[in-house]
Parts: sequence; structure tokens; C-alpha cells
Amino acid sequence: MNTKIEIKHLSKTFIHNKEYLEVIKDISLILYENEFVSLIGPSGCGKSTLLRILAGLENNYSGDILVCGKKLDTSSAKFCYMPQKDLLMPWRTVYKNIILPLEIDGRLNSSKAQEVTKLIKEFGLEGFENYYPSEISGGMKQRAGLLRTFLMNSDIMLLDEPFGALDAITRMNMQEWLLTVLNEHKKSVLFITHDIDEAVFLSDRVYVLSDRPASVATVVDIKFGRPRTREMLSTYDFLEYKNLILKALK
Repeated sequence: MNTKIEIKHLSKTFIHNKEYLEVIKDISLILYENEFVSLIGPSGCGKSTLLRILAGLENNYSGDILVCGKKLDTSSAKFCYMPQKDLLMPWRTVYKNIILPLEIDGRLNSSKAQEVTKLIKEFGLEGFENYYPSEISGGMKQRAGLLRTFLMNSDIMLLDEPFGALDAITRMNMQEWLLTVLNEHKKSVLFITHDIDEAVFLSDRVYVLSDRPASVATVVDIKFGRPRTREMLSTYDFLEYKNLILKALK
């Protein structure tokens, strides 16, 4: 199995007004091709900082990060990165928001436009292309944000609590939809969540992080096969995985 991301002994300290704040301490983790790996831990422990380091938005860290076997700082690899908020531009329509990565990279041509049309249908946004973000639901905004992220030129997705602001029913539907899309398109995903059920339902492996500075408290391998179904949530194995994570978070 090919390794997409390997993090070795990552640490990160912020300096503010001559004070030191250590947010990540000696984290090591691995993401294989076509895997779904979740990070779960207390609020403010450093999970988002880890994704921001991978996305090139934070530097001055210690440790090694390998992307497809090459060091991050020398690699030409890009990531599909979606922060906690969808960050849709309110003055652009849903369609114009979605195609932004293609415009930036100069990849928007007739062939790509046809692909986008197909994906809009697949992502459940058909008929809403000319709506503005203020005119669509929270679930649709997340779908639009995910499709825009999806169209970035990479097979590795970094998703920072994409469903955190959604109601329980919409969140559940979005989880099932995301798994269907990822199974179809074979992406490797590093995913942040605060929801234990979500982590177990979606993931092949869960890294449970400690309070700040974040370190790996435990790693839980999720042995459920795919496709995943909601019936899993009431099984003994599902509850056992939840208990393992809960104990590690205490």
C-alpha cells in the first residue's frame, strides 16, 4: 500500500509577545493511499494547526513530513484543503465558487466544464448552480465547499471539521454522501472531527490526541468493511471502538 503522508515527530511552538505556546508535541502518523484517517481531540489542542502545516500555511515546525516519499518542503505535492468554514465567496454564484480552483490553475476548459457539470449532479447541487451562498442551505454550502476543494489538483484531501456546524440529520446524510463520493473517486483523506461516532463511522484509523500540546494518546484501527451502513452504529464492535476513544480522551 502506497504511503501518501507520513509525519514523524512533528512539534510546533508559537511565539507571541515573547511567550512560548507549544501546540503540537512529537506527533507521528501515517496516511496510506485511499485511506480515511481521522484526528480527534479536545478543542484547541492543535489539530487544525497540523492541517495548516501540511497545507503550507504554518512553518517553523520541527520533525519530518513526507508526502509520497518526499519531504514536504521540497515536494511539489498539493492538497485539497478545506478549513472549518466553507469560505464561499458571497458575491459569486455556487457555480462560480466551485470552479475557482480551475480558474486559478488555468485548467478551466470545455472538457473540465463538462466534468464540473457531471460532478455538480453527483454532489447534489444540480439546479442550484446560479444561486448565491446566502440562498442555499448549510448542507448545500458544505457540498459546494467540498466540491470546490475536490477540484483542487490533488488526490489527498485535508478536511477540518467540514460538518461541524450542521444539524444532526444533515450531518448524518453528509457523512454517508461523502463516503459514496470518496469510494467513487479514490481520494486519501485526513479528517478532523470532535464527534466520536463520526470518526468511527467514517475512518479506517483514528488518532486520538491529547490536550494541548497535542500528542498521540492512542491509535484505533477501525476494522469495519466498506461500504459503511448506519446499522453499524448499534453493533457491539461500534460501541467498543467508541469506548476505546472515550477512554483515551479522558
